[in-house]
Amino acid sequence: MRPQITHPQESSLLALAEKLPDHIAVTIDAIAQLHSSHHRSASRLHRILERLTARAGRPMFIVGLIVLVTVWIALNTSLVLVGRVPFDEPPFFWMQGVISLTGLLIAVAILTTQRREDQLAAQREQLTLQLAILSDQKAAKIIELLEHLRRDHPDIVDRLDAEAVAMSVPVDPNVILKAIADTEDSGAPIFDEPETSPEPLSDKQ
Repeated sequence: MRPQITHPQESSLLALAEKLPDHIAVTIDAIAQLHSSHHRSASRLHRILERLTARAGRPMFIVGLIVLVTVWIALNTSLVLVGRVPFDEPPFFWMQGVISLTGLLIAVAILTTQRREDQLAAQREQLTLQLAILSDQKAAKIIELLEHLRRDHPDIVDRLDAEAVAMSVPVDPNVILKAIADTEDSGAPIFDEPETSPEPLSDKQ
């Protein structure tokens, strides 16, 4: 079942999935579903803020802002030169207030939008971590089965492979996290660098 398209990014992902093999298309559909679910959970206010921040990040927004400020200054300066009362005389306090308020609103909108993007990024990281752990478990199981096959096969000489035995055991994430934490506290590297002995100098005649 295809997910409902609610964002242009989902549309591009689904269009790409149509041209790929089934096993890859299923993965792309899952990613599109993740994005679609994230955008469907957004409220109407969140969607409005996302549109505003998207438009504020375009080059035309900067150009429009420069044009607006230039027209504002030119109009008020012209009114002063012709002897009329400007609606915002120099040094343009009203314009400064409007720009400050606009900057504050844009900053809050960006923070709100970034918070939602961080939630999506956290979901991606969690999915990536779970897939990595699952891949490690699958790889360890494959190595274990190959070791059993090697030992049981009559035409293969049975020998002890310590590295294969170690790799057939899935990695415990808790052990890795503890090792990383201990390393950060001690400042020592996680893996010891191999000692390299200096090469002997050859005598030149």
